[in-house]
Amino acid sequence: MRTGEWAGSDSHSADAVVIGGGTVGGWCAYWLRQAGLERVAVVERSTLGRGASSRAAGMVRSQGGTPAAVQLGMWSRDFYLRQGEELGVDSGFVAQGYFMPAFDAEAVSVGRARVAMQQGLGLEVEWLEPDEAAAHNPTLAAGSYLGGSYAAGDGYLDPPRNVLAYSVALARSGVRLMERTAFTGLVLAGGAAIGVETSAGRISTECVVLTGGPDLASVGRLAGVTVHAGGTRHQVAVTEAHAAFSPEAMGAMVFDLPAGLYWRPEEGGLLFGMSNPDEPPGEAREIDWPYLETMRARLSRLVPLSAGLSLRRAWAATIDYTPDHLPIFGPALGRDGPLRNVTVASAGGHGMMWGPAVARVAADLAVSGATSVIDDVGSYGLDRFDAEGNSRLDPDPIALPFPERTAR
Repeated sequence: MRTGEWAGSDSHSADAVVIGGGTVGGWCAYWLRQAGLERVAVVERSTLGRGASSRAAGMVRSQGGTPAAVQLGMWSRDFYLRQGEELGVDSGFVAQGYFMPAFDAEAVSVGRARVAMQQGLGLEVEWLEPDEAAAHNPTLAAGSYLGGSYAAGDGYLDPPRNVLAYSVALARSGVRLMERTAFTGLVLAGGAAIGVETSAGRISTECVVLTGGPDLASVGRLAGVTVHAGGTRHQVAVTEAHAAFSPEAMGAMVFDLPAGLYWRPEEGGLLFGMSNPDEPPGEAREIDWPYLETMRARLSRLVPLSAGLSLRRAWAATIDYTPDHLPIFGPALGRDGPLRNVTVASAGGHGMMWGPAVARVAADLAVSGATSVIDDVGSYGLDRFDAEGNSRLDPDPIALPFPERTAR
């Protein structure tokens, strides 16, 4: 069976249709096939992974600030580790280790409590004193931090290779890829979806999953659903090579949480990324050089060897976020209540960290209405937001500093 057609079947009907071919949509379609659905289609207005999925920094972190974040991170990381055996291809995951420094006494107290919570969920994480942390990453400026949490199993992957991995998985499992095809709306009857409208025509189906990353709110509007998810600029840069930043010499990746700045080894240099919480939400793929230089100055103070290194390359992408920095999965909500047969899924800006797990949760909910990936799955639906996008849940405190509101 070649990708794009189902031998001997009606191409105008499907067992499930996934809207969006990014990390969440791609892996969701794969999990739907693994659940036994024969005819699964992905509707993507561009090509697979063309948006943020191929332009990410690839950070994979299990050190979440809430139990759900930890569970999603652990599940996704474990999936990356077993991909080669399961799929015959992988996303290029490297277990580099991840250190999150604390810069004041309050951060130490909060960090230690967070480590205890994470350990209670089975995550292999520990608190390091400054001298211990220096052994895991000798490039950090001595005296600049008071310790921090460290998980040796966290790491990073290669975003383009991740797109390749789920593309291969979809092709091998017989998922129909409808690239360069726009989703234009749902076909409803009695409060339930019975199909989707696309630029290539109608597809009859009783299982729809809406994804879309930073475009999810627009996808929702086409479906008649309000989704409180937005898009914002995220920037990444890579310095020229330096012997201290080889993976072996540098050691652990670092997340400077107060500044929303992270870094890891890349091509012999240092890759660092950031988002600016003070700029308005919206699509942006141009580099904000003044803000990048501001963050580069902070990086130079924390990693003195990076000062003066030229940039090898830099890029920006529009990435998604939610007001509470938490994922969304659950039924779509129409004007009269939940729409049957329609599931909404968002990784809330954590596509590489949570993407496979969020996709699996969405597939589980679409097929059976339950999942074993995380506890209390019902808390993460659209019904947690009021009309203004305020969430009843406390936000995940371990996240990039995205804007507080989403674009309308």
